[in-house]
Amino acid sequence: MKTKRKRKVQFAELLDMDNPAVVFEEVKYNFINHYPVEEFLIVRKTFKDFNDLYDGKYPGYCACNTKYHDKIHTTDALLTISRLIDGYNLSNTNKLPTDKVVIALISTILHDTGYIQNKRDTKGTGAKYTLNHVERSVEFLKKYFKRNGLSKKDFISGMNMIRCTGLFTNLSNIPFTGKEEKTLGLMLGTSDLLGQMASRTYLERLIYLYREFKEGHVKGYTSELNLLKKTLSFYDSIKIRLKTDLESVNKYARIHFKERYGINKDMYEESITDQIRYLKYILKRRPETYRSKLKRKIVIH
Repeated sequence: MKTKRKRKVQFAELLDMDNPAVVFEEVKYNFINHYPVEEFLIVRKTFKDFNDLYDGKYPGYCACNTKYHDKIHTTDALLTISRLIDGYNLSNTNKLPTDKVVIALISTILHDTGYIQNKRDTKGTGAKYTLNHVERSVEFLKKYFKRNGLSKKDFISGMNMIRCTGLFTNLSNIPFTGKEEKTLGLMLGTSDLLGQMASRTYLERLIYLYREFKEGHVKGYTSELNLLKKTLSFYDSIKIRLKTDLESVNKYARIHFKERYGINKDMYEESITDQIRYLKYILKRRPETYRSKLKRKIVIH
């Protein structure tokens, strides 16, 4: 008698990633497994302010109008860092300190606010800030921390963490104030990459990314198809970056998935590998028809 083959669990089945509220509750779940729930209140307030900001309801700012670096991109990164923190705490006697974790979560929520235009800025979209969005995000963080009574010390930690998301930033030049701050910064840099590349609609969203690059005057990409082709070499470089510059903190994902879901593997790595495998398929067989092969549920006009 043949044994029935167990169906492979898909990464996207674990959680409704298209629902920011659902994602945020999972982030809270991962947090309160290790820290007092009352410490999460400031994170919840920041998440509310983030939703208001991206929806155009935050004083002085327009709604988010970048379709790749949107609300979902941020919640993807936020969930990822919460999972890495959970995996770290499960595998280390000394957990990451509560105050630094809170700053890391807040900084992740605000790490791409540099794409948001203020009310007086009506030309184009926030994509025009692609090349300097990290420092713009740091500037927003500074104002936000001051407005909400967070200390200069906390801001410096958050600034250092956000700067870890800059792909061309030499991380060895960031003046981290301690080992735990550095670990969390590397986790944010890692989560920014894993969250977007493991997304079920990553390949479809690359069309939006090309448009952002074009408006932001990012050199080296001549068309949507050209960006898709270069994504393969980008993937190879990211594998190296995760292991070297980001010091393999992605290893904590596997520990989280084993404890949370009973799945003894890194679901991020598996999902990204599947995405790249399908991209290679697209580019090998009549690449000029790539649009017809990107069928997942976002509408590309």
